[in-house]
Amino acid sequence: MEEQEQILVLDFGSQYSQLIARRIRECHVYSQVLPYSTPVEKLRALKPKGIILSGGPCSVYEAGAPTVDPALFELGVPMLGICYGMQLMMQLLGGNVGPGTRREYGRAELRVTEAASPLFAEVPERSVMWMSHGDKVLAVPEGTRTIAVTDNTEYAAVAIEGRDLYGIQFHPEVVHSDHGKAVIRNFCLGICRCAGAWSMASFIETQTAAIRETVGDKHVILGLSGGVDSSVAAALIHKAIGKQLTCIFVDNGLLRKNEAARVQQLFADNFEMNLCFVDASERFLGKLAGVDEPEAKRKIIGHTFVDVFADAARSIPDVDFLAQGTTYPDVIESVPINGNPSAMIKSHHNVGGLPPDLKFRLLEPLSRLFKDEVREVGRLLGLPEDVVMRQPFPGPGLGVRCLGAVDKQKLDILREADDILVSEVKAAGYYYKTWQAFAVFLPVRSVGVMGDQRTYDYVIALRIVQSSDGMTADWVNLPDPLLRRISSRIVNEVRGVNRVVLDVTSKPPGTIEWE
Repeated sequence: MEEQEQILVLDFGSQYSQLIARRIRECHVYSQVLPYSTPVEKLRALKPKGIILSGGPCSVYEAGAPTVDPALFELGVPMLGICYGMQLMMQLLGGNVGPGTRREYGRAELRVTEAASPLFAEVPERSVMWMSHGDKVLAVPEGTRTIAVTDNTEYAAVAIEGRDLYGIQFHPEVVHSDHGKAVIRNFCLGICRCAGAWSMASFIETQTAAIRETVGDKHVILGLSGGVDSSVAAALIHKAIGKQLTCIFVDNGLLRKNEAARVQQLFADNFEMNLCFVDASERFLGKLAGVDEPEAKRKIIGHTFVDVFADAARSIPDVDFLAQGTTYPDVIESVPINGNPSAMIKSHHNVGGLPPDLKFRLLEPLSRLFKDEVREVGRLLGLPEDVVMRQPFPGPGLGVRCLGAVDKQKLDILREADDILVSEVKAAGYYYKTWQAFAVFLPVRSVGVMGDQRTYDYVIALRIVQSSDGMTADWVNLPDPLLRRISSRIVNEVRGVNRVVLDVTSKPPGTIEWE
């Protein structure tokens, strides 16, 4: 992977740093996010075709503000500073930055003053771009040309002559910038001269070769949940090393209807993978008996899973590697350094806390991919669409969707209700249009009337939300006929339920899951 042409994103704490990397990859160029404090020598060793300096929440003139070694600008590769990145570039090269007389947030009309600039190829002379700044460049270094302005910003975009150094005050990576993608594409393909040959097909080819080289004749185990990430990781590793991979699937009794059978049929039968199936449902439910506090339930489920997984791992001989479906957002974590946010890279262990006698090396073949890229890899590897596009499912499973103490009866009620909801949403064409659609079991009973008899049964809540990343979410207003059909089916077909309610709470103030 390191030998492929790439553009690096130096993160100064911007909420958009990952989005910049995604936009670069949409140009079929590999990118990765690194902390602003990455040494220049390490950056040089990576041989980037270009470097982008991200935005950030600080002011470049503040004491302790994130900065870089000025030697960065002597690497001889094209660079693009965005917002804070532009201001830092201008200041370090001899310009001046200070508070603006007017802050500029939201949409602003950008006027290109140098149409011949390669940064603005095929960008109209006037377009709307997204601004988010209170500081501004007051003076530019010698040899700097202004190539775009706004009514409030005389240095909305600049270029330093003869050095392929560019700065822009706006954010081209956000959807609100009408021609922002074109600006990033111009930088990647035009200015950095990237071939734009990186694709998920090429990723599969290079990654399978890398897996074979890393693993050699050793054996690998993988905790298979049936979710998108672990499923794609299993398919990719299996393509590379075949029977040297053994997947461990744990039925914790908290799965959705027919989920265990579905995983067995797909991976053991269709893909002919080695699958170690462990039915630990009674073990999990026994430990959860009478426990109703949400965090306590999560910890019990997590600790029990580690114990069960470890027991299964010990039963498989000659294992050297533990594979995980870690993705790129998992390994990027914002942490404060000297009071200033920056990006740090760390390993995210999906199966953490294994006993010390299980000393596996980690294999994380998806750790440089975003979720949409993982899905595309899954499609190319032949995984069915309902696996590739599966909605997020919590690690503790239905344990956090069955409020209060869980038992098999309540879980079975929830399984049936959830299956009706999901099947109806899929049939109506809304499943792939929503972030999550699921049922929640409420441990309260209400009076109802069925036929000539009064009932006293449980309540099911429907949670259907839309989101782009799970950080914020809003409830989805499904058509009335669809909601009526879902409610009617649950009440009529699921014994023990006589009332269905709809959760119309956004996040914030609520959460997507109820526990």
